[in-house]
Amino acid sequence: MHIPDGYLGPQTWIAMWIIMAPIWLYAGKRLSEELKSRQVPLLAMSAAFSFVIMMFNIPIPGGSTGHVVGGAIIGIILGPWAAVIAITVALVLQALVFGDGGFFAIAANCFNMAVVIPFVAFYTYKLISNGVAITSSRRVKAAAIAGWASLTAAAASTAFEFGIQPILNHTAEGVPIYMPYSLNVTLPAMIIEHALGFSVLEALITALIFQYIQRTDTSLFYGEKSRTRVNKVLEESLRRS
Repeated sequence: MHIPDGYLGPQTWIAMWIIMAPIWLYAGKRLSEELKSRQVPLLAMSAAFSFVIMMFNIPIPGGSTGHVVGGAIIGIILGPWAAVIAITVALVLQALVFGDGGFFAIAANCFNMAVVIPFVAFYTYKLISNGVAITSSRRVKAAAIAGWASLTAAAASTAFEFGIQPILNHTAEGVPIYMPYSLNVTLPAMIIEHALGFSVLEALITALIFQYIQRTDTSLFYGEKSRTRVNKVLEESLRRS
């Protein structure tokens, strides 16, 4: 899903930088206001986790690569704004150190993976799990669906950016200057590959990590009240007495 340089025309990648600049600024402000001290190590671990998991790239038709991101579970645990920062750090390091994704395309890649994924995941999870106990199995299913939906949405966003390039940038004879494939190629290539493969892996990873935290310390989840395993044991003891 990493977009290299030379695939997006200047109209697109400049527009993405303009879009992402205020998002990064606002995300940093929200992070300083909302992040608890005990969650700071989680933010660093989340960035490292996303960095490592995204390094396993598999080329797919349409001019990009397929991989899981880990952005869904980061958005659910730390909140979507914190996830913007964590995944952005991973993407910038990948682009500058390993050449995974272009320099000029950093903003586009951040929009697709650091914005679309955590926000789609967080609100999908909240919509499905609304009103049920934090320890409910429905929450695990909601997290899995959120993981699948968010990565598929990010693939669609990337495919759209690719597919509009022949419309925006072409010679007088109509020959594409940058990405040569139109939407009728990029959309099915990206969406199908992810929906049937990589998004399923994202769903599995999201569900497994969510279930582990659900059983150990639910206070780590963004917006949830503190309710650790010790608290649950005490609650059960009080009920029995």
